Amino acid sequence: MSTSNQSVLKTNRKPGVTPVKATSWYIVLFLLMLIGVIAFVIRALNGLSTTNLSSAMPWGTWVAFYIYFVGMSAGAFLLTSLIHVFDMEHLEEVGKDATLVAIISMVLALFFILMDLGHMERFWHAIWYWNSTSILSWEIRFYTIYIVLLLAELYYALKHDKKKLKLLGAIGIPIAIFGVHGGTGVLFAVVKAQPYWNTALFPVIFVISALVSGTALVTAIYIIRNKIAGKEPDISLVKSLASWMVLFLVIDVGLQFFEILVGVYGLEEQELATLATIFTGSFALNFWVVQMGIGVIIPLILYFNPRTRQSTTAMFWAAVAVVIGILGVRFNIVVPALTVPVLPGLPAGYYYPSWIEWTISIGIISLGIIIYTLAVKLLPIDNK
Repeated sequence: MSTSNQSVLKTNRKPGVTPVKATSWYIVLFLLMLIGVIAFVIRALNGLSTTNLSSAMPWGTWVAFYIYFVGMSAGAFLLTSLIHVFDMEHLEEVGKDATLVAIISMVLALFFILMDLGHMERFWHAIWYWNSTSILSWEIRFYTIYIVLLLAELYYALKHDKKKLKLLGAIGIPIAIFGVHGGTGVLFAVVKAQPYWNTALFPVIFVISALVSGTALVTAIYIIRNKIAGKEPDISLVKSLASWMVLFLVIDVGLQFFEILVGVYGLEEQELATLATIFTGSFALNFWVVQMGIGVIIPLILYFNPRTRQSTTAMFWAAVAVVIGILGVRFNIVVPALTVPVLPGLPAGYYYPSWIEWTISIGIISLGIIIYTLAVKLLPIDNK
């Protein structure tokens, strides 16, 4: 073969994932999932004693991941619903991806909350028995309706049926806001014994942060999928997604500021102690570095810098930073409030995830990545 022909072949060869890299990707994910399965078996046989949870600290890593992925799901679904309902044609390219992300995130959320149940085998009780005065009981019903709605939306998205997608989006927006993630926020807000949670603004913050994380994840996935396929992401689409992400982020930070301000002015001893734990105590690193530094400051710098805003790579890292930052937010919601004694004289709580909690969490997340990888390979997600 001549040198010129070899040059032509090299020019026409599209970069992408080689079979060896793809195989390695699956092997790593399956190994991580296998480790998670082993940890799950240990947890199933020995109960919650394998965790660092206690009577003083009944919620931990799994609950934090649960609300994290519920929010991710609701945010991605709200994004795709807004696209269909308001005919945002410039964002339609990510519509199916966002719906798929919403479905997988919700599945992962349910896996995480299953891990937190004392008797996992009784999970069906929450569906079969209904206490009409229980927020959690209502949430289970909303989750069921929501999952059916997600599956229907993905089906009609693959069929390119815009009329039905618009109808499903119109139905789904209030369900996602008031029933799914707003309702998840209510689960915390109605806990009278925890002043840090017991506020009507909590469900609103949950919804806005869901939009932040969902939009960020969809943005990151869109960019990385195109890069892996050897295609250059549409910069106008990336900038539009990043603009929505930053808008939601600024609103979210503003609401959190007012939430903290009202809490400080309230001078309630337990809430002040919780805020002190977050700002200056054992969770200060998570708040200042993860939640604020990585999750807020870095994305805003990358977005408002004219040069980096034109870079899909910079916007990818801005989106990834937001996804990491919102995880810090979820941990700061769940854990610090429980470390402060409910009654004076009781010892302060302490919590750090056990290796069982970490390995199961990694296994569940690996499962979600495997499902997504297989779904985009088997389903016509990229077909327009």
